[in-house]
Amino acid sequence: MSETYKGVIFDFNGTLFFDNDKHILAWGEISKILRGRGITEEELLEHFNGVPNHKIVTYLLEREGTKEELEQFSKLKEEFYRKFCLEDGKSFHLVEGAVDFFEYLKEKKVPFTIASASIKENIDFFVKEFELERWMSPDDIIYDDGNYENKVAMFLDAAIKLKTDIKECMIVEDSFSGICSAYKAGCRNIAVVDSSNKAEEYKTLPGVTKVIQNFRDL
Repeated sequence: MSETYKGVIFDFNGTLFFDNDKHILAWGEISKILRGRGITEEELLEHFNGVPNHKIVTYLLEREGTKEELEQFSKLKEEFYRKFCLEDGKSFHLVEGAVDFFEYLKEKKVPFTIASASIKENIDFFVKEFELERWMSPDDIIYDDGNYENKVAMFLDAAIKLKTDIKECMIVEDSFSGICSAYKAGCRNIAVVDSSNKAEEYKTLPGVTKVIQNFRDL
């Protein structure tokens, strides 16, 4: 396998860790605080999925929020998210086969890291709880530190961390937006974790070379 790529860049949420339900629960709590009610399925699809935190907070405030409000409720949402993760011990683990794949890459001396839209507090949480230092340097993990314009820039920076041309990397993603960003970054070897049961649609996208259910499929 390693001859087809010289580095691997993993998305995290929905790719290495299935956690969409925890985000929904956390935003539901913020919605109750700001609006006195939870969120609907229709709202979730139209205003939450793939939308940055500050825009979601603005939507829930039903007005333009101050910088302080956006930061306050965005951080509170992530605190709720981490709380819900820890409370659901049964599902709080890396996706099946991920650890074995990490070990395989280490054995083959293929460098790898994570490029995630998560904030630092969540990345630190994942590093600690999943013991990610066993396989990669936390300093090489790319996350939303406020300096990235988009996920394209994150993938390009991750490739630099790996000292590998993006064209020689495999990127592992789970979302349409992530796949698109990987392709725009120059990657032509995109593996998609089908956490949304949209395998047939993923297979038609430019740059997608494989669609997997978990990492045992790799």
